[in-house]
Amino acid sequence: MSEMVVHNDTVYLCGQIADFDAMGEVSTDVEAQTRDVLRQIDTLLARAGTDKSKLLTATVYLADMGGFAAMNTAWDAWVDRANAPARATVEAKLAAPEYRVEIQVVAAL
Repeated sequence: MSEMVVHNDTVYLCGQIADFDAMGEVSTDVEAQTRDVLRQIDTLLARAGTDKSKLLTATVYLADMGGFAAMNTAWDAWVDRANAPARATVEAKLAAPEYRVEIQVVAAL
């Protein structure tokens, strides 16, 4: 699996999940996980030579749609409102029970 693919001036990121902390744990807080995922997205986009203002689409996967408001709080604080991407949010079974949110994005260079 590739973490990131660049093709024809478009950057495709694989789904990003929260990082484990120094203790080997992941916060179970949806808002905290979302902030961590968005930080990772910023880092990957910068490595590709772009940023969140160039997002085209985003797909947010939530383990429980009950976490939508918490995810959206972090998202709204992060997203470039002048260039907000098309976004879908779906409930999905994620790779491990400690993960509450996974976000996949596509951006222009």
